[in-house]
Amino acid sequence: MSPPFALRSAAAFLTVAAVTLSAQSPSSIAAELRSQLERRVHDIAAHVDGVVGYEVLDLTSNERFGQLERAVFPTASTIKLAIVYELFKQADEGRVKLDDRITLDRAKAVGGSGVLAAMGTPTLSIRDYAALMVMLSDNTATNVLIDLVGAGSVTQRMAGLGLGATKLRRRMMDLEAARRGDENVSTPAEVVRLLQILHTGNGLTPASRDQALDLLKKTKISRLRAGLPAGVEAADKPGELEGVRVDAGIVFAKNRPYALCVMTTYLKSEEEGEHAIVDISRAVYEYFSRLGAGGVYGRREIREAAPNRGA
Repeated sequence: MSPPFALRSAAAFLTVAAVTLSAQSPSSIAAELRSQLERRVHDIAAHVDGVVGYEVLDLTSNERFGQLERAVFPTASTIKLAIVYELFKQADEGRVKLDDRITLDRAKAVGGSGVLAAMGTPTLSIRDYAALMVMLSDNTATNVLIDLVGAGSVTQRMAGLGLGATKLRRRMMDLEAARRGDENVSTPAEVVRLLQILHTGNGLTPASRDQALDLLKKTKISRLRAGLPAGVEAADKPGELEGVRVDAGIVFAKNRPYALCVMTTYLKSEEEGEHAIVDISRAVYEYFSRLGAGGVYGRREIREAAPNRGA
């Protein structure tokens, strides 16, 4: 026997109401905004004549998305993120004292980016070598630090953190090693995971975590930063090789920090790869800045009502 008409009508009303409420839920609206971002970033990457991998991680919700995020790419100087972590970890272990001073051995001076190769035999603190490595991507400073902490120790530490594809396999400007295929490598997902570890300070003392992030926040030229408005902090490290452009960092968008890694290789035009990183960085920032500025339904920060503005 069919239920009475009144019961059928009530059930139908409740069903319609539930569907309506679901359709209007904040989560479904935010999901549409995220879908728009995913399509936008995918479109930027698709227009590059080369291979582009990336991962985006919301450090508030732990939601992420990416493309080729588990593919192994050359890191170029972005591998220096792993050196930063290992340096501060060894400082915590008492194996390194950051204020100890080292006189540069000219035999370790190499070309490429940086200034130490042209400076004779300066005596600098380990902390200063780290600043040159991060700010100017100084290859000589980087090699001093690699010799200090050990390339094998960096790779082993990354493996211990679950980042088995992240490998420091050669010193900077070791062209023979590069020709053998001994590149420094990682994946977008592992670089983002390393950034997340740095953000939380996993395995580091609070003081070392703060110092590591402060180091990575220091002024530098990067494609990731070029996509951000002035005044927005980022803790990042770019990298470049022939046919390769990489950038990865934590962006401290208001109320909504996130981690981003973009890795490109086989580029026909390196300039095109650089523009893609800038455009992806800008698109991702615009998304997170809206999440950080809006209420649950996307309304921006509520202020005193302006004349003639509706409630």
